[in-house]
Amino acid sequence: MQELPECQRSDAVSSMVYEAGARIRDPVYGCAGAVFQLQKQVNELQAQLAKAQAQVVNMQLQQANVLALLCMDMDKAPSSPPPSSPQSAVDDTFITNSSYLSFMEDINNDANSGSLWEPLWT
Repeated sequence: MQELPECQRSDAVSSMVYEAGARIRDPVYGCAGAVFQLQKQVNELQAQLAKAQAQVVNMQLQQANVLALLCMDMDKAPSSPPPSSPQSAVDDTFITNSSYLSFMEDINNDANSGSLWEPLWT
């Protein structure tokens, strides 16, 4: 203890007290057992995080695929005759946009429930 600077002595005493308590709880491993358990927990949490990130990427790819299919369908659909008035064009656009939003909500609800989409990888 005399070799340590005075400002570090209280930390050294706290460490020794902690190690003594850990040795009472786990005579074989002491603090090393606690460290091992914490490292194991960190590894498990990192694996869960990686899985969640992969699921997010998977959902983004699925959404991009749906949007691409919708765009392809819109391009293939026969064009309607020009509107007779500017108000008619606004009404047609509103119907299209609201239908699209309803469709996307259905897709998101189905994707969240897991019933519609198969994951790209597991």
